[in-house]
Amino acid sequence: MSTCPITVAIPTYRRSEQLLRTLRQIQQCVPQPDEIIVHIDNNDSDTESVLQSHEFTNVVIIKSSIQVGPGGGRNIAIVRAKHSIVASFDDDSYPIDSDYFARLIQLFEMFPKAAVIGSAIFHQNEMITADEYTATWAADFVGCGCAYRKEVFLQTKGYVPLPLAYGMEETDLSLRLHHLGWGTLYSPWLRVFHDTKLEHHNSPKITAASIANQALLTYLRYPMSLWWLGGMQCVSRVSWLMRHQRWSGILTGLVSIPRLIRQQHSHRQTVSAQSLLSYLRLRRGGTSNIPSLEVP
Repeated sequence: MSTCPITVAIPTYRRSEQLLRTLRQIQQCVPQPDEIIVHIDNNDSDTESVLQSHEFTNVVIIKSSIQVGPGGGRNIAIVRAKHSIVASFDDDSYPIDSDYFARLIQLFEMFPKAAVIGSAIFHQNEMITADEYTATWAADFVGCGCAYRKEVFLQTKGYVPLPLAYGMEETDLSLRLHHLGWGTLYSPWLRVFHDTKLEHHNSPKITAASIANQALLTYLRYPMSLWWLGGMQCVSRVSWLMRHQRWSGILTGLVSIPRLIRQQHSHRQTVSAQSLLSYLRLRRGGTSNIPSLEVP
């Protein structure tokens, strides 16, 4: 079996069927990652039993007795990883191309300032487009199909452990990496299939979390002089939800803001106003082009 010096990190909770399918898909890659760490959240003994009943020789199981959410699970897995490149998937996402991990290594070598490299993500009922040997600098990435430089990730102290991190998880980490002078690279040469229709995004719980998390991001990272900007972003989020008729969850999200901020106060570490404004400009601009890559 051909392997490469990459650790895969997968957070999971009570989705053993999806997780097994993902593990099988990853282990069909050539080369395979040398190590796969599965973090099982909230004392989920059922998933642990299912994993132990299957023979996955390079899978390490870590279990938390409390709920730390997907971000908290990734934190634990990345700290434990034995390799400097850590590829991140959800329990229902996996590479499309069999040489995905070889491509990852090549891109990290080509772009030493990239702290995170994001993939093109495809969902159910979406056309999977051809891979393109190109890359761009971007503001954000998607955690179900990306990879981190472990040593840089640890400089940020990782994700804030939230059960529902929508609107917070990747944006928060991207902002802190930008503040530290690192870049986020996006390449459609890396393709990941996320086996979902994203219908759960319409749930009241996620609606509520998306509002409260925007306020939390403002409190934890924005300098006080720019809190007004975070307030406007919260208003914009609520306005978008109302326009799309997602009423259920809006009030819950607004009411939960003070409690969420109290719970996560210890994670407060603001970035500079210059870094924040620079990051937001990059986000509005979308991507920054890189000259075409030379196909090997």
